[in-house]
Amino acid sequence: MYNSMKIEVNENTFIRNVLPSDWEDIVRIEEENFSPEEAASPAALRQRLSLIADTFLVVEVENQLAGYVVGPAVANRHLTDDLFEQVVRNPPTGGYIAIQSLSISPAYKGQGLGTLLLAALKEIAKEQNRAGVSLTCHDYLISYYEMNGFNDEGESDSSHGGATWYDMVWENSDYKGADDAD
Repeated sequence: MYNSMKIEVNENTFIRNVLPSDWEDIVRIEEENFSPEEAASPAALRQRLSLIADTFLVVEVENQLAGYVVGPAVANRHLTDDLFEQVVRNPPTGGYIAIQSLSISPAYKGQGLGTLLLAALKEIAKEQNRAGVSLTCHDYLISYYEMNGFNDEGESDSSHGGATWYDMVWENSDYKGADDAD
């Protein structure tokens, strides 16, 4: 199921839900930004595209796909390595959106597009009554995510790609609790 959310940032920049036609550009951007050990496989990206399109956003600049953010809604506060291997459809409410990838094409880095995608994903977390958004990152990105409202919760249990990761969490202050959702 593909949602039709579209946010106009300015006359040339839009954030929207992923579409099947975005797959090749997403694979290219993933491979440009992550090591082979860390990058999601084309098959994994296709699975995410088909199963969790409601929490898979892309940003377009002048009709070119410039980046994306994706992650499933899960019960756990922190991202676990199994989420990189297989994904299931999102429950309608509750849990955390666990970001698997935030990736901007090198040609578009430094323009604030990652921050825009994070803000849009936080809005989805509010709309879907999620407890928050979580992710893991390398140590050199901690300050970037803190600047975007995430709290550093220390070294992660994740060993994805053989790297050291840090758990980062943004709490949804509007979260009503799983039992209180409309």
